[in-house]
Amino acid sequence: MPARERLPALNAEAVPAADPVAGAALAADPAAALELLGRGELAVHGRVTDASNAVLYCTASLDGVTAPCVYKPVAGERPLWDFPDGTLAGREVAAYEVAAATGWALVPPTLLRDGPHGPGMVQLWVEPDAGAPELLDLQDPAGPAPGWLPIVRADLGEGRTALLVHRDDDRLRRLAVLDAVLNNADRKGGHWIPAADGRLYGIDHGVTFNVQGKLRTLLWGWAGQPVPAEALEVLERLAAELDGALAERLAPHLTAAELTAARERVAVLRRTGQHPAPSAEWPSIPWPPV
Repeated sequence: MPARERLPALNAEAVPAADPVAGAALAADPAAALELLGRGELAVHGRVTDASNAVLYCTASLDGVTAPCVYKPVAGERPLWDFPDGTLAGREVAAYEVAAATGWALVPPTLLRDGPHGPGMVQLWVEPDAGAPELLDLQDPAGPAPGWLPIVRADLGEGRTALLVHRDDDRLRRLAVLDAVLNNADRKGGHWIPAADGRLYGIDHGVTFNVQGKLRTLLWGWAGQPVPAEALEVLERLAAELDGALAERLAPHLTAAELTAARERVAVLRRTGQHPAPSAEWPSIPWPPV
């Protein structure tokens, strides 16, 4: 029986409190975080019930250090017709490896390991900074305010509309470049986490690396604009990595065709020097968007 059907719902009162500052510090030290996640004892506190696959909130404990994490067992995955190969857990790990190779550290430390319900993805939990500025907003449909970029016009009902916008933020722009490389089909507004140290982390990368173009995101504000010089330098390094050590790390999680497609996406970004635009062949906005 899938893990999501066997486990109780998350009991918020029984969950150890997550320290945003400590979590951010550990996320910024990938070697220490991966050691804890890989060797630590996992204690399951419950499942997140609004997730479509089994998402288990856990703590990992090792040598007197305990930190919250997410464990997504392969046994709790729902089959997806358009992602027939590999596992969602493997794709999450592959996304972390690519993010780590960029040097931008946009995905919390993530690995694949055995857990209480079999093999699965384990990722460090980063508690959102409650005081961080909002990165999404609904604004006047006539146009975005300074410092914001348009995504799509939203229907509020009763003939009212608003403009859904995101901040013109360098962290989000890097995430948009990463998503273009990953071919991320689900970049919702709830799939990025502002950490207490000012970093931004993207999460939930199970539907990535498809051979067909499936980019679906809220980060369309830069569509068609030039990719920053910093990003082009990162893409150049990433292209070399995808022909070397990074490809070896991705191979257990992706098919040869998916690896080839990832290389091609990097090549297109470098050749055009532009952020991709929405495709008419695939819904460009995830649902629900947040």
